[in-house]
Amino acid sequence: MSSPETVVRPVTAADLPAVAAIYEHYVVHSVATFEEIPPTVGDWRRRLDELTGRGLPFLVAAEGDEVAGYAYAGPWRPRPAYRHTVEDTIYLAPGRTGRGLGRLLLGALLTDLGKTDARQVIAVIADTGSGASEALHRHFGFTPAGRLTGVGHKHDRWIDTSLMQRDLTTT
Repeated sequence: MSSPETVVRPVTAADLPAVAAIYEHYVVHSVATFEEIPPTVGDWRRRLDELTGRGLPFLVAAEGDEVAGYAYAGPWRPRPAYRHTVEDTIYLAPGRTGRGLGRLLLGALLTDLGKTDARQVIAVIADTGSGASEALHRHFGFTPAGRLTGVGHKHDRWIDTSLMQRDLTTT
C-alpha cells in the first residue's frame, strides 16, 4: 500500500508541471490514452480552470513534495442533458503503480463527487492488456456498461475501450 506520507489534496497550479509530466509519459509510451500530443502546462491550467469553474474535483496524491498521481472528473459529453454525468480520469506516475495510490485517488474523487450534482460516473478504459483499471473501478462499485471494439489506433495497433459506470445516488 501507499506510504503514510501520501496526502490526497486538491491540485494547485504549482502541481501542474508534474501532472503534465505524468500524462506525457502515458501519451508517449502507452495506449492508456488516445492522445498523441502531450498537452502543455498551459493546457492543463485551462483544464483546471474549466473543472473548478464547473465545481468538479481535480486531486493529486502527493508524497512529500512529489506528485505521485492525479485524478479528476470532467464532463462526460458537452450536451446539456449530460450535465449530471461525469467521466473520471486517474493517472499514476511511472514507478508508483501497485501501491494503493489509485484506490486513494478514486476513493477521494468519489467522495468529492458526492458533494456535487453529479449522479453518474463513467470510466472509459483503454485495453492496455493489464486489467488493473477495471479491477480498481470494480472495487468502487463500477459495473461494466459496454465495450467498444477497435475504436482507437495508436502505436500501430487497434485498441478497444471498456465502459464502466457507477451510480452516485446509491450507496
